[in-house]
Amino acid sequence: MVLPLMPKATAVWLVENTGLTFDQIADFCGMHMLEVQAIADGEVATGIVGLDPIVNAQLTREEIDRVAADPKARLKMAPPPESLPKSKSKGPRYTPVSKRQERPDAIAWLLRQYPELTDAQICKLVGTTKATLNAVRSKTHWKAAAIKPRDPVDLGMCSLEELHGAVQRARRIKARAEKRKASAERKAALGETGAAETPADDADLDADDLDDDAEGLETETPDSDTTTDPVGETTN
Repeated sequence: MVLPLMPKATAVWLVENTGLTFDQIADFCGMHMLEVQAIADGEVATGIVGLDPIVNAQLTREEIDRVAADPKARLKMAPPPESLPKSKSKGPRYTPVSKRQERPDAIAWLLRQYPELTDAQICKLVGTTKATLNAVRSKTHWKAAAIKPRDPVDLGMCSLEELHGAVQRARRIKARAEKRKASAERKAALGETGAAETPADDADLDADDLDDDAEGLETETPDSDTTTDPVGETTN
């Protein structure tokens, strides 16, 4: 099942702004009903700001009203809005000089909010290098003490559509990996040989997932008027 972006923040908003039941909110956000009840009671998620799924085009007001009127009904994710085709960039993502000092903030936010994202996907979303990503993760970045996790969409480094697409692809890849791991464990428990996976086992991989991982390896080429710090971040 496709989950909304930032499920817990979405649940906070639905609890505060709708008449949906705890079961309905839990089903839509992929949470347990008791966890939603704890949000309503103020026991958890007290510091989380609610995320409006209507603004993010994940739900419509009509859909919320329909489900609120029927306790047995379940919310359905709105279809993604149609957008004009965009020309695909042949080179790495360009980040304006004024935004480059904010890259570590965006990286820290993505690592905290979406740990399922691959390094290649994060590099692609914010136009950074693997060295900088690893430095932020290990807290050895030269400005580690000043890093404040911030949404890359708010910083203008990627669009909400790009972030949503990357998260959904990462979750699909993770789900497939877990399924294969469970299958291998079952074979081992049954005493089977557990032979290595054949190419046919990978037939269900989406071509888009493979393309995204390949494209995510592209890193930004430093501008001629910038210098590179020891961990790969460009500064003026």
